[in-house]
Amino acid sequence: MSSRNQNRPPHSNSNKKVGAEEVVKDKRSSIEIEAEKLEKQGVAGRARAPLSAMVNNTTSDSDGTDLNNIEFTKEDIESLLNEKMKKGNPYNNKIKVDQMVDLIKRLKLCVRWCVHENEKLQSAVESAVKKSCDSEIEMKNKTEELNDTISDMRETISFLEEINAKEKSEKLVAIDDNLNLQQCNSSLQSDLKSANEAYRRLEMEKAIIVESLNDTRDLNKELQDRLKSLKDSQNESIKHKETLANELTCLREELKKIVDDRDRVQGRLNAVIEERENYIKFKYETYSKLDKLAIKTEALEETCSSQKAKITILEQKLRVEREKLEMADLSAVETRAMSEEHKRIIRELQDRLADKEIQVVEGEKLRKKLHNTVLELKGNIRVFCRVRPLLREDRFETNMVVSYPTSIDMLDRGIELVQNAGQKQLFTFDKVFSHEASQHDVFTEISQLVQSALDGYKVCIFAYGQTGSGKTYTMMGRPDAPDLKGMIPLSLEQIFQTSQSLKDQGWNFKMQASMLEIYNETIKDLLSSNRSSGFDQTRADNSVHGKQYTIRHDKNGNTHVLDLTIVDVSSPNEISSLLEKAAQIRSMGRTQMNEQSSRSHFVVTLRMCGINENTEQQVQGVLNLIDLAGSERLSKSGATGDRLKEAQAINQSLSSLSNVIFALAKKEEHIPFRDSKLTHLLQPCLEGDSKTLMFVNISPDQSSIDESLCSLRFAARVNAVKLGFHGVRPRHTQGAMSPALARTEKY
Repeated sequence: MSSRNQNRPPHSNSNKKVGAEEVVKDKRSSIEIEAEKLEKQGVAGRARAPLSAMVNNTTSDSDGTDLNNIEFTKEDIESLLNEKMKKGNPYNNKIKVDQMVDLIKRLKLCVRWCVHENEKLQSAVESAVKKSCDSEIEMKNKTEELNDTISDMRETISFLEEINAKEKSEKLVAIDDNLNLQQCNSSLQSDLKSANEAYRRLEMEKAIIVESLNDTRDLNKELQDRLKSLKDSQNESIKHKETLANELTCLREELKKIVDDRDRVQGRLNAVIEERENYIKFKYETYSKLDKLAIKTEALEETCSSQKAKITILEQKLRVEREKLEMADLSAVETRAMSEEHKRIIRELQDRLADKEIQVVEGEKLRKKLHNTVLELKGNIRVFCRVRPLLREDRFETNMVVSYPTSIDMLDRGIELVQNAGQKQLFTFDKVFSHEASQHDVFTEISQLVQSALDGYKVCIFAYGQTGSGKTYTMMGRPDAPDLKGMIPLSLEQIFQTSQSLKDQGWNFKMQASMLEIYNETIKDLLSSNRSSGFDQTRADNSVHGKQYTIRHDKNGNTHVLDLTIVDVSSPNEISSLLEKAAQIRSMGRTQMNEQSSRSHFVVTLRMCGINENTEQQVQGVLNLIDLAGSERLSKSGATGDRLKEAQAINQSLSSLSNVIFALAKKEEHIPFRDSKLTHLLQPCLEGDSKTLMFVNISPDQSSIDESLCSLRFAARVNAVKLGFHGVRPRHTQGAMSPALARTEKY
């Protein structure tokens, strides 16, 4: 069995042979394709277009010429080198220059084509040599592999021949032995047959390999022949290159001479071109002038024809007018008299206009004076009462505990508070707004007071009342809804609208706004860029980068808060954005009486400085709009911790405000303005000819009756104070003031 295995043919060598044949075929096909390309290039190089056809395509710059579309033959190059200048007028330099430029262009194109063709031939030869070397190396490798395969086959054949000889000798020895070895002989014969079959197969494979080797040798010979032909063509190309180099040298010398001639001619040409450009410019200017003159001539002709027609018409009118003039001469004296009368009337009208302008200025002064007098007669400290509607959660539990008298004397001025025992207590104020009054109804009553600030007075409007009574809604409202805007945005809009209308009378106003809050007796700047939203800030926020917000009053009664941010504003949109920013930063909190309760006094101050350019008048007014924090009983609000401190601070500041009001009512020598930041800030608004309006806001539900009673009593005492040039004097009040007594005290 071992000899049978050794006599099997090597299958791996046959696979290698088949792979080698495929590689050789692929290489042969690639070499044939490259040879066909070179032959095509050779044919294309021999097929040249005539020179005249290529010269016609060289009108463009030589740098942008596509050399792939241009070809030259040897005859074309010789004819181009032997070409001479055409004879003509020796003094016509332009024709000579054109011919010379054309010849130079063609020579440049021929030289570039020769260089380009030389580079193409050199690159083709290099690629062919490289491919031939690669093919030769590959064929050597394949030949070596085939030689190794043949040597292996020969060793196998010799080994099999030795085995065959050995088997024959053993067969002869076995015949002489006994018959028992016949079976072995038969087996050996079968092995011999198989060995012979393997030998025949090896012979066939050898023949195939020899045939493949012969084909490889033929292919190698063919490649060597092609390589030789390529080398011959390379040598010819080198010789052609040398010839072209010599011709190129000659061409360069001729080109140098031509360039020298061209430079000389170019100088002359430049002079001619400059003269030609001057001529063209002069010609263009002349033509443009001629066109303009032609247009003017046509226009003048049209005008002349129209003028002739007009002259004819005017001559007719002139005859008519002469006739009229003869008649008008009779009335000339009357006309002169009428003219003098008209001049006199114009002078009188001018004098009356000057008087009217003076009267307008005096009328404006009188309007301000009368407006201020009316407001002083109404009271420099006035109190308006506003009752908010029942909330949705209150309507199913309680009824309103307030009512409004319907008598003529008390209409829109009286309010009755129904107590637990059914008793009614009457209070009278300057104006009482029921729960059905809208924001615009309320603002209509304070618009004249806002106008006083623009007239140069100090005006203060603030809202007072318990938590949840509608103070913030009255003062701020909902700025995003036009019908629900509060007193602050509506007042500021009126200020800007009125200041714009006064520009026609020569008034220019400069507006400055500041916004602050008094939280736990600490002033906080709401327009500072370093402030953050929310009220959970410590007292350290009172000093931002060392700033101390201290209240100062000057000799003129103006109030200043040191280090407070003051912003110049010129439109309602700017002040609206500042209000929105301040409202987001303002301290708010939740108590048992209100989900969002104002935990600080919110103060908006608008300073106005107006100058009249015509009369040089100046006014300075201040408008303070204040939303006070809500007053509340500690037992009812359930405040603890920080909320307790806030409530104590709020109630203390409101108590200080009531003490100041009571001191003013009693005409005491010392008024305790400095007991709180709020009263210290409002001091100029409660003295002199300043005008103050207080909104007392009332909750109509049964649960708030005690707080409502306290608020109404405090408002009644405030309503008893009168400021102005008459000094400070109290109004008589005792529980409910009678209408007659109220009118007597007011007027």
